[in-house]
Amino acid sequence: MRLGVLLCGLLLAVANVHAGERQTSLDWLKIVAFAAHQTDYGGVFVYQYDNRVETSRITHVVEPDSEYERLESLDGPKREVIRHHGQVWCHINHKMVQVGSRQARNRFPDLLPEQMSALSENYQVKEAGVERVAGYNTQVILFQPKDNLRYTRKIWAHTDTGLLLKTAVLGDKNQVVEQYAFTQVQIGAGVDRSWVKPATADVNSASGKPGSGLPGAGRGQGTSGLHGSMPGMLETGKGGTPINSGWVADALPAGFKKTMEVERPMHGKHAPVTQLVFSDGLSAISIFIEPFDADEDDADGLTTRGAVNLYHKVVDKHLITVVGEVPPRTVMQTLDSVRYNGK
Repeated sequence: MRLGVLLCGLLLAVANVHAGERQTSLDWLKIVAFAAHQTDYGGVFVYQYDNRVETSRITHVVEPDSEYERLESLDGPKREVIRHHGQVWCHINHKMVQVGSRQARNRFPDLLPEQMSALSENYQVKEAGVERVAGYNTQVILFQPKDNLRYTRKIWAHTDTGLLLKTAVLGDKNQVVEQYAFTQVQIGAGVDRSWVKPATADVNSASGKPGSGLPGAGRGQGTSGLHGSMPGMLETGKGGTPINSGWVADALPAGFKKTMEVERPMHGKHAPVTQLVFSDGLSAISIFIEPFDADEDDADGLTTRGAVNLYHKVVDKHLITVVGEVPPRTVMQTLDSVRYNGK
């Protein structure tokens, strides 16, 4: 009897320890999610994938009205994106041109959603020690998926501000699939603000209207194509007409919930494409459905770039494409379960 009481007490103590660890990890994640928006920072980071390395400079400042972000490529042709308050400008033909207001999926170092509940449902989140990155102490946090249909992720957060300084996506054997990491970064005071202009400044917008806004910044790099795996395919913001298409997917991994269903134009396509977007709080999966055009060169197959896998094939006179930040088996399983359920 006494042994049973002691055993129950021990199990309860262990459960309380694990609950405390989970809460500590979730508290850290909340700090990390907001730090990308509330912190002034500027520096150089590298993006590594498929034995390739791309280098960029990012500057992010916070003003009373909103955030400003400037992203510049340091390799190859000049590429630059500036964002402010949801508006996007790109460096085109030696001048900054306003290209729209779509928001792409979150990008380094803004990777975490503000809502954390889905993360704890789909991943075991735990602290994994303290390490140095770019000269700063960081808290390492591990996201271990509860199935084999998504990647393990690891992040390094600045211990003082929570700013994400490094992130890695890990495969089945813990090999690095892709990685972002600052090599040099300035946090807080001293970040260059000279490029932030008044909101009334003239801008050469895509519509040709001057004075349309500030060539200042915002979030993400998707519109520029910088570090964009299959650019545009994982966008989860504006850019389409909401619809109820009648298409469903029966074999999505547990925890993936539909966040958007739209009809949208896509570059190189003859007609609008139906897009369904699903998220588990950390990773996204997009499904695209369009009538199959026999003139198009769309052979069945799998394409991989870093952590993003794309799989498409023709099914019942429709070209179906699934792209996601998930392992190949997951996009293939998802596509094979897509069917028309009627409107």
